[in-house]
Amino acid sequence: MLVRTARLFPFIISHHLHPLCTHLATQTFRGSLGRAAAASRGLRTMEPLKTAQDPEFPTIKPPPHTPADSSDKVETPAPTHTAAETEKTLPEGLLPGETVVKEGKASILFPSANEVFYNPVQEFNRDLTCAVITEYARDVMAQRGVKVEVPGEKERVVVSLSEETNEAEVPTEQNNGAEEPAITATVGEKCERGLRVLEGLAASGLRSVRFALEVPGLQNVTANDFSTKAAALIARNAQYNGVSHLLQASCRDASMLMYEMRGKKERYDVIDLDPYGSPSVFLDAAVQAVSEGGLLCITCTDMAVMAGNSGETCYSKYGSVSVKAKYCHEMALRIILHSVDQRAAVYQRYIQPLLSVSVDFYIRVFVRVFTGQAKVKNSASKQALVYNCVGCGTFHLQRMGTRRVDGKHVKYSAAVGPPVGPECKHCGQRHQLGGPMWAGPLHDLPFVQKVLSAVSGNPSRFGTSKRIEGMLSMVTEELEDVPLYYSVGSLSSTMHCTTPPLLQFRSALLHAGYRVSLSHACQSAIKTDAPPAAIWDIMRCWEKLNPVKREKLSQTSPAFKILSTEPSLEACFTVREDANPQSRKRHLTRFQENPQAFWGPKARAKAGGGVSSDLQDKRKKCQNKRTNPITDLSQLKEFPCKRFRRGTCDHGDKCCYSHDLEKTNEEKME
Repeated sequence: MLVRTARLFPFIISHHLHPLCTHLATQTFRGSLGRAAAASRGLRTMEPLKTAQDPEFPTIKPPPHTPADSSDKVETPAPTHTAAETEKTLPEGLLPGETVVKEGKASILFPSANEVFYNPVQEFNRDLTCAVITEYARDVMAQRGVKVEVPGEKERVVVSLSEETNEAEVPTEQNNGAEEPAITATVGEKCERGLRVLEGLAASGLRSVRFALEVPGLQNVTANDFSTKAAALIARNAQYNGVSHLLQASCRDASMLMYEMRGKKERYDVIDLDPYGSPSVFLDAAVQAVSEGGLLCITCTDMAVMAGNSGETCYSKYGSVSVKAKYCHEMALRIILHSVDQRAAVYQRYIQPLLSVSVDFYIRVFVRVFTGQAKVKNSASKQALVYNCVGCGTFHLQRMGTRRVDGKHVKYSAAVGPPVGPECKHCGQRHQLGGPMWAGPLHDLPFVQKVLSAVSGNPSRFGTSKRIEGMLSMVTEELEDVPLYYSVGSLSSTMHCTTPPLLQFRSALLHAGYRVSLSHACQSAIKTDAPPAAIWDIMRCWEKLNPVKREKLSQTSPAFKILSTEPSLEACFTVREDANPQSRKRHLTRFQENPQAFWGPKARAKAGGGVSSDLQDKRKKCQNKRTNPITDLSQLKEFPCKRFRRGTCDHGDKCCYSHDLEKTNEEKME
């Protein structure tokens, strides 16, 4: 019914529409379409713009652009009582009850500060996306004979993390005898040979407006949302920021819009998907609607599902079983890459990950999509199952297929396994089976180096430049051919011993002849090509220096079984110079602390638009409800009666639980 409704009432808001038409269309579709659509997709929605005093939108003039390094600011107009006072005190182009949120070079109108789906945590996400798309545009536009120019960017430099000093800026871009492109693309200007960008779930259009203002070499940007209120707000924000010539607002079902653009001449060069929760329902359409070599930018915020809390739900959404382990955040990245690659392979397409990061409470991947029947056959050899020991946390990977190259001939065959026995040979416990997941590289290191060089050479461009530099520096140091990682704290917890210092543990692995690196996904992570037997031998040697009370260990515990075996190698814990990575030596911002309380995902937008105002009260009500015992039986009236809901409660008014189902349903809707 929703799809049929969307087809019968196409509502495309572009820069050709007059603001009055936009307002009238918004009022026309304020009813069931917006509410049902938002509820069905769980999209972020905005409250309708309040125009009690004036039925028409005022003429909106673009504000002066703020510098790129400006931090987030929220400007709230002073409270007014009369229409005359409102006209005097409100900033130009602002309606009563509206606020302006500034991020980067964009100034976004919002209906109300208390009913806005704006999360400042995602500023890093948006900054990183602008940086990645800029470098992608630089590479693609160079092939089309167009040179892109970024404000504030001087001579291209590269940040070398192998040098001991911080003076690592060295010119890297040389002409090599090639002629300079005749056409130059700058930010805010339409380029006929430029990129076509789609933001499928745009909400207020903040991300799309930033693309239009900060990314050069764009032909057009389509900001789509299924909510008519959000689409009307996008159109106003495009006009307010003076980018109506580049940004087009659209009110469509995101999947239907991408399915209709599957033609080779109609595909988008960049598709950005940032839904509330899982993007799984949009992936099939996205891999078809992106152009050859196009860029997919995907965000997943359903980390509880992807990190192992609900393996069965993860399988239904992504075709992979998640495992609750210390490496769950990197495994989440590999699960979404597996899901995208699997859907692309159906259409003889394959992916090339450019950058995959786990940040705060979400993950973000940037992949390019290509077409090639021969290379699609490599997909099976890039997927793997994981055997995870429930006792000691040791894991083994089992590839789904093998690929052998003999000259010009390539032979594919099924993999041979399993790599483990019925029980773990280290602790004697059983194994859990997870996956399949992507077992190839998570990043394209040359591309990441370009993004890092651009951000480091122009730090005033983004408000989160320091964090981007620290994150990408760690990414360039990771072992790209080693999936997953161990945690030093988890290894010590299994052994019931003190935790070895990170540098000493890394040095022991290096002394033993193995490679080792950190991971951006976990502060205490150790990525190494050492086998599990060597890792436990090093821990046994550490336990000899810091002995535990073995008489207190249970004979069935993993620690007792592991310590019952003598180490086969003599570990050396002398700190080596190369054990400390350059990102750590330079004290880059790698793992940021939460700057304020309740730093995390916000509430889902309500079906009618806006965000619940009593979110904090609801959180406080649900927190510690098991640890704080109920002493007064009258407090039980706040909880619904489960038997009454099933129709089996015979206590009537004497029941100590609530029989008011309407109140309970209203709380759930909020």
